Amino acid sequence: MSSDPTLQPDDEQALESRFPTAYTILFLLIIVIAVLTWIIPAGQYERIFDPALDREVAVAGSYAQVDRNPQGFVDVMLAPIAGFYDPDSYAANAIDVALFVLFLGGFLGVVNATGAVDTGIRAAMTRMKGREIWMIPILMTVFALGGTTYGMAEETLAFYAILIPVMIAAGYDAVTGVAVIMIGAGIGVLGSTINPFATVIASNAAGIPFTDGIVLRVIILLAGLAICAAFVMRYAQRVKADPSRSVVAHQAEAHKRLFLKDTPAGEVDDVLSTTQKVVLVVFALTFVVMIWGVASQDWWMARMGALFLGAAIVTGVIARMGEKKLTGSFVDGARDLLGVALVIGLARGIVVIMEQGLIADTILHSAEETLAGVGELAFINLMFWIEAGMSFLVPSSSGLAVLSMPILAPLADFANVSRDLVVTAYQSASGLVNLINPTFAVVIGGLAIGRVSYDRWLVFIWPLLLALIVLITAAISIAAII
Repeated sequence: MSSDPTLQPDDEQALESRFPTAYTILFLLIIVIAVLTWIIPAGQYERIFDPALDREVAVAGSYAQVDRNPQGFVDVMLAPIAGFYDPDSYAANAIDVALFVLFLGGFLGVVNATGAVDTGIRAAMTRMKGREIWMIPILMTVFALGGTTYGMAEETLAFYAILIPVMIAAGYDAVTGVAVIMIGAGIGVLGSTINPFATVIASNAAGIPFTDGIVLRVIILLAGLAICAAFVMRYAQRVKADPSRSVVAHQAEAHKRLFLKDTPAGEVDDVLSTTQKVVLVVFALTFVVMIWGVASQDWWMARMGALFLGAAIVTGVIARMGEKKLTGSFVDGARDLLGVALVIGLARGIVVIMEQGLIADTILHSAEETLAGVGELAFINLMFWIEAGMSFLVPSSSGLAVLSMPILAPLADFANVSRDLVVTAYQSASGLVNLINPTFAVVIGGLAIGRVSYDRWLVFIWPLLLALIVLITAAISIAAII
C-alpha cells in the first residue's frame, strides 16, 4: 500500500511485517497456478445456456480432455492487467471494483478533511464509556444480515476506514475492527438464507427451490454468529485489559497515529460543530442509500462509485471547502486506497490464469469421480471439503455455484443425500474459506485497509475456523443421517 503522509518513518517501519506483502503473495499464487497449467491435464465440460441462471452451466457427464493451453511468462505478466479487464476483448473483470474503491477513498478523504469523523468518534466514545464492548455483537449482526440476505462482500470495503478508528478509540485494536466487518459479513454469507449470489444460484443450478434446507441454514447462521461474536468480544476484552495480547501489539502506536491522527495535547475536541453534524448526516445517508441501492435496485460498483463521488461533492459544498481543497482531499483519499485497488486486480488475475489454462473443469471432474459411490455420511463431508478446496481457486460464490452445482448436485441422488444439503455444504465451505482466502479481494483488501498483515490475521482467526468447522461438520453430518 502506498506510503501515508500522516505517518512518520518509525510508524511505517512499525507497520511492516516480515511476512510477504499481499502483492507478493498474490503474484506467487499466479505463478503457482500457471505452473499447474503445465501439469494438470486440460479439459472442459460441454456448456448450455440456462435461462433461469442467465448464464452458461456445465453439463454433467460431458467432460472431455482438450488440448493444453499452458500459461507462460507473458501470460503471468499479463495476468494482473487481465484481472482488471480482458486485454483482447476489453471485457471488464475487476476494473469496476477497483474504481469503486478509489471513489470510496476519495469520499472518505473529503469527509476526513472536515474533521467530522474524528470528532464524532471522540464524542461517541465519551458517551459510551464502559459499554463499548456491545458495539461488537450489534455491528456483527448488522453485517451478518447483509451477508445472509444479499451476499454483502465488496461493499464491506467501505466500512473499514470508518469502524477501525472507532474500535481503536474504544481501547481495542485494528484487528478487532477488521474482524467485526469481515467475520460479521462472512458468517452471514456462510449461513446464507436468501442470498441470491450463493443460495439462490446454487439451488437453481441444483434443480431445487432455494427454500429447501433453509431451516438448517438458519441454525448454522445463528449458531455461527453467536460463536463468532463471542470469539471477537473475548479477544477485544483481552486486548483492552492487556494491549500486549493483541496480535498486532507491535503496531499499536502506528495504528493509532494512522487511524486516529493524534491531535496534540490541549487541542482535543469532542464537540461537533453544526457543519460537522450535517456532514455526518450526509455521511450516514450515503451508506443507507448504498445499501438500499444494492439490496433493492440492483446497483453494482459503477452506481455505488457515482454515489460516493456525488456525496463527496455535497460534503465539500456543505463544509465550504473550496475547489482546491475539495479536489485535493479527494485525490489524497483515493491515493490512500490505491494499493487496495491494485490488490483487487492481482487477486482476479489468479482466476484468469486458471480459466485460460483450462484446468478448472479438470479439477471439478476429479471431484466428481471422488464422490462417486461413497456412503451418505462420507459423501456430504467429502462434498464440504471438495468445495472448500475449490473455493481457494474460485472465490466468487456465484462463480463456484455455477461451476460445481450442475455437476456435483446430481451425485447426491445416488448417495441418498438431499440436494439441498449439497447446497448447504457448498455455501458453508465457500463462506468459511472466504474468511481467509488470499485469492479473495475482499480479504486482502480489508486487511490492506486495516494495515493488518495476512500472517497476523491467520494467527488471530485460526481457533475460530476450527470452531466453525466443527459446527458445520456436525450440522451437515446429522442432517445427512436423519
